[in-house]
Amino acid sequence: MSEAAARLDAAATGEVANFTAKPEPAPIPDFSFRNGDGEELTLADFRGKLVLLNIWATWCGPCREEIPELDRLQAELGSDRFEVVALSVDSKGETLVRDFLAEVGAEALALYIDPTAKANFTLGAFGLPTTLLVSPEGLEIGRMVGPAPWASEDAKAFIEEALALYAPAGEG
Repeated sequence: MSEAAARLDAAATGEVANFTAKPEPAPIPDFSFRNGDGEELTLADFRGKLVLLNIWATWCGPCREEIPELDRLQAELGSDRFEVVALSVDSKGETLVRDFLAEVGAEALALYIDPTAKANFTLGAFGLPTTLLVSPEGLEIGRMVGPAPWASEDAKAFIEEALALYAPAGEG
């Protein structure tokens, strides 16, 4: 296990203790999704940023509870070095997702959707929510299956440690 992976595992305490770092960052298979403007994107569009990629759906109870937490995390820590990418896999489309985000008051999260849910299979995300931490180079650093209170002090300390390890100040 790399030193960075060991440090991240050590930082994953309390509310985010279920996060598991990969022994070494690993390539992520390509997949595409759309933003709220209908533009097709891939994770390559986020290179240079540490990304917290959350796979979720409006029909998933724990996901519905987690989205406001992710929104607060993005509002507090989102920058040119870090972004929460909350990727909906709702097959009923963008309007449903946009309405849900408005309903819960999510203002900091951008709308990202994969109505085909191919991301689930490509990423091996068979339970929702699943959250991957992606390096600025586009490699999977680790993941967590299940919800987390992402606006908690434990989660913010975890993201700050990841930023220190993978996106040093002044880079990205």
